[in-house]
Amino acid sequence: MFRLQPVSVFTRRVAAAHEPPGMLNFQVTHRRAVALMVLVTLLWSLAGVVTRQLESAHSFEVTFWRSSFNALALLVALSAMRGQTVWHGLLRSGPVVWVSGVCWGLMFTAFMVALTLTTVANVLLTMAIGPMVTALFSRIFLKQELPGRTWGAIVVAAAGIVWMFGGQADNNASLAGVLVATVVPLAGSVNLTLLQRVSLRGAGAPDMLPAILIGALFSALATLPLAWPFETTWHDLGWLALLGVVQLAIPCLLMVRLSRHLPAPQIALLALLEVVFGVTWAWLGAGEQPSADVLIGGSLVLAALVANETLALK
Repeated sequence: MFRLQPVSVFTRRVAAAHEPPGMLNFQVTHRRAVALMVLVTLLWSLAGVVTRQLESAHSFEVTFWRSSFNALALLVALSAMRGQTVWHGLLRSGPVVWVSGVCWGLMFTAFMVALTLTTVANVLLTMAIGPMVTALFSRIFLKQELPGRTWGAIVVAAAGIVWMFGGQADNNASLAGVLVATVVPLAGSVNLTLLQRVSLRGAGAPDMLPAILIGALFSALATLPLAWPFETTWHDLGWLALLGVVQLAIPCLLMVRLSRHLPAPQIALLALLEVVFGVTWAWLGAGEQPSADVLIGGSLVLAALVANETLALK
């Protein structure tokens, strides 16, 4: 067993030694990794405010087009980063890459499906279990010990999410919606644990970036029958392309890269910023002013994350 610490010089050298060539190869310190993960959550959080700009596309059609544009962007990016080797590598990928791909596909799809079955508040409350599940998976499967400050931050941040949306939760919510929403944090936790385990292999680690492409294709194919017939306007397609490229492809590629430098529970904890940023975007871009409970709960989340990172740097 070992206690997770900020990334050491040795860890950075090992990660750089087995990282395949590509545009995502850059020097990553612990502080820079945290800053990039905050950027990832900022891009993820665009989904709500961009969806408010759509005119005619419904939920399954939104998921289909978003995943399709995501897959197209990944095809271009991976071809530029890896060249023709990406296709040879994809065909010869081991089970861990395909399992990760299925996890990505489930996450891309389950969120939108859950929103059709229950309220947004119930979905977000369910997703708040992500950091705790990830921490438990890391403890069980990776034998990693988390410092007390991280456990404390997880508890406080989860309490903040509950405070933000607890009063808005639907007590008569569909059980099916809650169960589908549970797929998101569970698949995310499995995926983060897999990525962390792969990063510990050193030079023999497989390239995990193609797993995102597998997930995008899986999501697009799964939602195609439910999205038909298409009603999307050209106006909507522009916004959906933005979702697929900026809100999914770019941050997901970055997150896989950062999984080599940040512990999985820390990534899951920082990912809660997506909820805070999402509320802020809706306020600024769609005129949805947050309530006092949302402001207080969001402040708790931010305070927990800042305290955890400040103590980590010290």
